[in-house]
Amino acid sequence: MSNQESIHAFSSRILVLPEANIDTDQIIPARFLTTTTKAGLGKVAFNDWRYNADGSEKPHILNTIDPTEHRVLVGGNNFGCGSSREHAPWALMDYGFKAVISTEIADIFKSNCLKNGLLPVVVDKATHDKLLANPQQRVTIDLEKNALTLEDGTVFTFEVEAFARQCLLEGVDAMGWLLKRLPEIEQFEQSHGKAA
Repeated sequence: MSNQESIHAFSSRILVLPEANIDTDQIIPARFLTTTTKAGLGKVAFNDWRYNADGSEKPHILNTIDPTEHRVLVGGNNFGCGSSREHAPWALMDYGFKAVISTEIADIFKSNCLKNGLLPVVVDKATHDKLLANPQQRVTIDLEKNALTLEDGTVFTFEVEAFARQCLLEGVDAMGWLLKRLPEIEQFEQSHGKAA
């Protein structure tokens, strides 16, 4: 069973990366895809934006913030496009993000986020513009209410697929959700007779 951090309601400062079409290769370059574990991938998230070829740091915002204070990434339109790789949400989560916000999030990336415990939030242009205009603001995300509240009081209601939302609230992946219900499954099998 894969346990992950459950998401209910939390507040955080945002980190804004306003560029459109940030793809999965920018989030985590292909040369870092050889690992099958999630731990440590945060240090290579946006590697080519953050580091020179010799490993020295570039003056990028991702190298200057406290990830424990900035748990919400606001990206430009079409965030997470490109090839499918679970390593992309793994890297973002290991860096410290709990949610990604954009006006459009690529479908495969969104699916990978939901399966791995990273909340993708799609907002309208007006809400997105307010986020971009105040890049240090604190927002609150309440998954139980499906609501994003901006610092100025603006509330935007977002949608999350029902099963994925339940898994995020419980802090489990799909297999974990099933395993949590194993006693109920076994009881059903006993009361209805196991299939031959």
